Amino acid sequence: MRGTADTKAMRRPLSVPAEASALLLIDLQEEHRHDARYLVEGYDRVIANAARLLETARGAGIPACHFAYSVDTAQMRPFHPVTSDGRSAFSDKDDPLTAICAEVAPAGEERLVVKSEASAFGTGLGDDLKARGIDWLFVAGVWTEACVDATVKDAIRLGFHVVLVKDACGSATPDMHVTGILNLANRLYGGAIVDTARARALMEGETVEAWMVEGAVPLRITFANARALFDGM
Repeated sequence: MRGTADTKAMRRPLSVPAEASALLLIDLQEEHRHDARYLVEGYDRVIANAARLLETARGAGIPACHFAYSVDTAQMRPFHPVTSDGRSAFSDKDDPLTAICAEVAPAGEERLVVKSEASAFGTGLGDDLKARGIDWLFVAGVWTEACVDATVKDAIRLGFHVVLVKDACGSATPDMHVTGILNLANRLYGGAIVDTARARALMEGETVEAWMVEGAVPLRITFANARALFDGM
């Protein structure tokens, strides 16, 4: 069974061309710090790290794409959870808490996409990015095992290299977040996992040590070793 030492050994030097990169910020909305039902633990840290990524991307001329999850009652899928008055139980389009947090809000000509699916790629995004010569995507946001997971998997399917920023993502609990990252790590072909500091260095043209998957499903995750595997990336 692989352990922490093996995880650290899977770090490799990485550099990313800024001119072929974009930053995706997934569902960094106010409901995750104000709605008691959908709080993200450590959300202030996630937002602060995402804001640092956004600042660096802007300085490096890397385009940022912002995404917000919003549910229209008239277009809900079967079995979607609703409140007693029939509205979506989360991310209702008329709820002001669906607004993106001010610290990471779009500015200037930055793209804002309101979506009703988990993945950010149900909106023609892939074609648009490819047309702009984008091959590398820095990804941050919430929830790790849900919308971030779906976005990363679709990005890989479409041929993008993904740099997943592990401390700029989050979920309802640290355990949900950690296992979400590790599950993605096992299948992050062509991409890498880094922390915010390394991601910012990559954006600025530096070469950093990044965790990159080797082989198929190399990490055997247990309740006992999940945190050590995560910390070793």
